[in-house]
Amino acid sequence: MSRIVSFRESLRYWLKLGFISFGGPTGQIAMMHKDLVEKKKWIAEEHFLQALNFCMLLPGPEAQQLATYIGWLMHGIKGGIAAGVLFVLPSVFILWGLSWLYVSFGTVPAVAAFFYGLKPAVVAIVAEAVIRIGRKALKNEILISLAALSFIGIHFWHIPFPALILSVGLVGYAGGKFLPAKFVVGNNKPSKPSEYIISDSYVSQGHQAGWRHSLKVIAVCLPLWFLPVILLGLWLVSSDCCPGLMAWMG
Repeated sequence: MSRIVSFRESLRYWLKLGFISFGGPTGQIAMMHKDLVEKKKWIAEEHFLQALNFCMLLPGPEAQQLATYIGWLMHGIKGGIAAGVLFVLPSVFILWGLSWLYVSFGTVPAVAAFFYGLKPAVVAIVAEAVIRIGRKALKNEILISLAALSFIGIHFWHIPFPALILSVGLVGYAGGKFLPAKFVVGNNKPSKPSEYIISDSYVSQGHQAGWRHSLKVIAVCLPLWFLPVILLGLWLVSSDCCPGLMAWMG
């Protein structure tokens, strides 16, 4: 690693990203790619795309998961927590403000025009993000064809998203075995590890979690993940807030 980014510097970036990350996950991912890969060179493009592919398979917001992963790689647990929290915390207050503005003054012509004016800007942000990430990830006709078929399947044939991901994943697995050159993700010219703080070589030097550690994390986090849902279900069943459910169970 040729240079070190202080925790304070990364904290400032994640806070800034929380205020300007418009356009949904697509726009957020493209913004992180532009900042962290091209400008700041905090993470190599190959590793960024690999992490993005993995986060797409996980339940939940992939953009926040990607930011959390990068923060963890750079500064450990505190870096992951800072990136994950600051990614959404400023957006909460912005969302509250916009929601109050819309509910209170949504019928005012000037306010309604303001919200209508946001639509083409958001569409432009998402379109630019799709083009940016697509150019980096889709490097040959096979990958482009898979992307086109996936769009057709989910938009016109209404294939369930999990089934689509599983099918394309199996195609990619088979392609990696028999046509590995056609399923390479990243630049035609691989990034130089010395240019970036985080690269595959950096991750291999003590930044990979072993199976034992991963199982411990799963054993702790899975109950924490489902605990609110379980408590809410018990509260609904045991209270009078849902009489229809009580009568049905009854």
